[in-house]
Amino acid sequence: MSISRASQLSRRGFMAAGGAAALGALISACGGGDGGAQAAPGGGAWTFTDDRGKKIDLKARPRRIVTYVGAGAALRDFGITDQIVGVYGPAKRQDGSADPQAGSLPVDQLEIIGNAYGEFNLEKYAALRPELLIDNMFVEPNLFYVPAESADKIFALAPGLAISTGAITLTKPIERYAQLAAALGADPKSAKVAQDKARFEKAAESVRAAVKANGGLKVLACSGSADLFYASSPAKNTDLIYFKELGVELITPDRLNKDGYFEELSWENADKYEADLLMLDSRTQALQAKDLASKPAWRDLPAVKANQVIGWNPEPVFSYAGCAPILEALAKTIRTARKL
Repeated sequence: MSISRASQLSRRGFMAAGGAAALGALISACGGGDGGAQAAPGGGAWTFTDDRGKKIDLKARPRRIVTYVGAGAALRDFGITDQIVGVYGPAKRQDGSADPQAGSLPVDQLEIIGNAYGEFNLEKYAALRPELLIDNMFVEPNLFYVPAESADKIFALAPGLAISTGAITLTKPIERYAQLAAALGADPKSAKVAQDKARFEKAAESVRAAVKANGGLKVLACSGSADLFYASSPAKNTDLIYFKELGVELITPDRLNKDGYFEELSWENADKYEADLLMLDSRTQALQAKDLASKPAWRDLPAVKANQVIGWNPEPVFSYAGCAPILEALAKTIRTARKL
């Protein structure tokens, strides 16, 4: 979410009238709201309470899960490899390679229900016979990338499970995905998870040390589009909240949007906040530094002139493996940056 312009992106229609009729038949065939769950080996019901306080009850541990791509990437890092059968959200880039937000997910082996905001192919989804849908939740109670106009049909096929990823510190969603993965059958004490956590904690301490060694740097998290420059609030994004806890001096914009995630600035006002270091949105939908190079307002920013710009993913993979490299890169940048 954060600097995502989700509210500004048009949502596409999903199905023609004939497709909608076919979907109705598929919903009936899949068992409607019970998710089509079948008894797993060993039997036993499965229950999990999500971050909306919603209790999900299934007849057995789900074996056919569809997730938002970032949610699936987090679960895979915690050991869930076989149950995920489909994903939606930024899975592949235009050249066919995996989108960075897919993390370690084998996207070529998964059904992609939709690859951009507003895309969610209901017929493909129903054909997967989903037992559970898992998503990030930036603004309660909305599941990220689940189109509101199709939500009823989507949740008629399988219950939705939300993990909160907004306005809390980074470690909270990581811990929740670890808990969810364990509930889905992963080993929370595996050697890999232990190694990933140790790397994450070491990286966090390296950020603290870098700030102490080179304090006073003013940092602005931002994103660029053709018409607007977005300045992000460190009070909403989980990673920025955590960076601030580690001592990073993040600038807080003073005229935030209604959800409190960012301030929209015309390019003429892109220099409103004096920053020594810019953290630039690195997601596929945002313009990158090379794309912004033609804009004088971008080139004239002191941090850009000083080559003090670091890539920033406002939607990190919420796992220790996904976030440790981010902290390591931030620590390295802070150690070598200078006040302007």
